[in-house]
Amino acid sequence: MGERREFEVAVVGLGGLGSSALFRAAERVGSGALGLERFELGHERGASQDHSRLIRLSYHSPAYVRFALEAYEAWAEVEERAGERLLLQTGGIDLYPENAHGWMDDYVRSLDEVGVAYEWMDAAEARRRWPQWRLSDDVRVMFQERTGIVAAARANAAHRRLAESLGATILDRARVTEIREAGGLYELATERGTFRAERLILTADAWTNELLEQLWRSINLTVTQEQVHYYASADVDAFAPERFPVWIWMGVPSFYGFPAFGLPGAKIGWDVGGQEVTGDTRSFEPDPDYAATLDAFMREHLPGGFGPYLLQKTCLYTMTPDRDFVIDLVPGHERAAVGQGAAHAFKFASVFGRSLVELVFDGKTRSDVSAWGIGRETLTAADPVKIFYV
Repeated sequence: MGERREFEVAVVGLGGLGSSALFRAAERVGSGALGLERFELGHERGASQDHSRLIRLSYHSPAYVRFALEAYEAWAEVEERAGERLLLQTGGIDLYPENAHGWMDDYVRSLDEVGVAYEWMDAAEARRRWPQWRLSDDVRVMFQERTGIVAAARANAAHRRLAESLGATILDRARVTEIREAGGLYELATERGTFRAERLILTADAWTNELLEQLWRSINLTVTQEQVHYYASADVDAFAPERFPVWIWMGVPSFYGFPAFGLPGAKIGWDVGGQEVTGDTRSFEPDPDYAATLDAFMREHLPGGFGPYLLQKTCLYTMTPDRDFVIDLVPGHERAAVGQGAAHAFKFASVFGRSLVELVFDGKTRSDVSAWGIGRETLTAADPVKIFYV
């Protein structure tokens, strides 16, 4: 018997969002679900593949706080189905130095509106509770107990494994080169032949416009090359997950970090610190100036977490001008949806993928995704204002 060519739904791009969408699609239609990945499964050319991603409820708008609550619930479903623990609660701190980017009031208002508890403390109290930190007295700190870690690569693999267990077909090294509409179906020309599907979900991140413009038009996206460092920490025991929370430095520039998870040392990243690239022109070489900035922060604020590199890892950010998501049907298409995570969506992947599947099957979602429509002006404006902090 030859390879199946016709499906009820195809998901293009199997990173964090696409893997989730494929699982949710397979829940609906079993073997009628197809997942197509441009590269090999688990590749490191995009944004999703690493030991850890941050999950939190603290956000600058109530829509994100509510979506995060639903993400936690959806992740719990995935963990139960997969028989695998994918989330680790460490608690989390948002640190606001004097030069914080000014959204502190938005975070407070959003958490209060949704009814999420949090705790404020001054720098002295933060230093007492977490002596790993070196903080000046101007820093204010918000603690939220449910913040933690998603085991990123394992979560992606779990979503795909669950999809396959339900009958889904997964094909890697199957770049979609052309999308056509024919006979009420979407025809997808790939490097592995042509496939047809009644419904289509695009979760291609840095390669989104390459596909979206074949159905509608491109949208404004900025792709940057970022990097994270894992250190052989001088005091690794002090950075164990039960002793050191996930953190975000809400200053300008903004940094974020993790306890020792996946590798035996602390991890740090810089939010929107890299140079603009494309998915195809990016380098895999760490930037020494970027590295020096991360190292300097560690030396100043977390000296016990600093040490020789265990790993320097590059990744891509793909961001809308307002740094908000896109979760919507493609204009003019009732059975094709696009998902774009604006480089902060992994924590939401469990519910993000579910929402995309609901759009193409039901035309509506259980979650309120109305703030993230594709029709907003900034996505197609000639010279959009770019505000990347979240």
